[in-house]
Order: sequence, then C-alpha cells, then structure tokens
Amino acid sequence: MSAADDSGNRSLGQLVATATTELSALVHDEIALAKAEIRQDVKRGAIGSGAFIAAGVLLLFSLPVLSFALAYGFRAWTGLGLVWCFLIVGGLYWLLAAVLGLLALAKFKKVKPPQKSIDSAKQTAAVLSNVKPHPRAAVDGHRLDVDVTRSTA
Repeated sequence: MSAADDSGNRSLGQLVATATTELSALVHDEIALAKAEIRQDVKRGAIGSGAFIAAGVLLLFSLPVLSFALAYGFRAWTGLGLVWCFLIVGGLYWLLAAVLGLLALAKFKKVKPPQKSIDSAKQTAAVLSNVKPHPRAAVDGHRLDVDVTRSTA
C-alpha cells in the first residue's frame, strides 16, 4: 500500500512528520543542485579569467615592441632623428592617457549613491523602531500581563 493510499488512516503527527521529511529532502536537493551549478560556474569563471589575464600579459608585453615599431615608422616616414620620433610616440601616449583620464573623471563624477536603497532602508528602520511586541495569550485564552522582551539580534 502506498503512502497516498494510507493517508486517510495516518494521524496528524505522522502527516506533519512526513511533510517535514519531504520538505527537508527537497531543501537538501535544491542546495545540492545550487552547489553543483555554482561549482560549474566557478570553474568556467576561473578558466575565463585565466585566459583574460594571459591576454592582458601578452598585450602588455607587446607595447614596447609596438612603441619601437611606431618610432622607427615615424623616422622612416618623416626622416626626423630617432630621438624626436621616440618623443613623439611618448607624447602620443601621454595625450591618450590624458584623454582617458578625463573620460574616467567625467564618469566618476556621474556616480551617485543608491538613493532609493538608502531611502528604503531608512523607512524600514523607522517602521521597525516603532514596533512593539504583542503580549502573549495564556493557554486558557486570557491575556498575560507579562512584558515580552525583544531580541537584540
């Protein structure tokens, strides 16, 4: 006989125990699924970040070579002295850095605090600061005049 067929003959305690057991198993299965998904995502993220770091290192190592190529290209194109060509390349880098720095500064000035979240937190704190505990009722239905203390957590 299955548990569904026998449900009419089981007591309330048995039904609650069965429901608790099944709910606990469901929660454990959900946690196991979440762990498996997170492990897989962390592995993918680690591989992706490793590839990104390798690409950044290769890009960083290529900058001096490209700088020399650009300086020698200026020399071949303009016929200027090699020193002037390297100074022009350095000046171009400084100009690019200044433009990027100004762009970053403009973006940073637009950053605002999360005002909606701050207002919501303040409203929640105001509501919770005015909450008073309710007195507990006795077993026979009469109210007890004992104060209920609040938890500090």
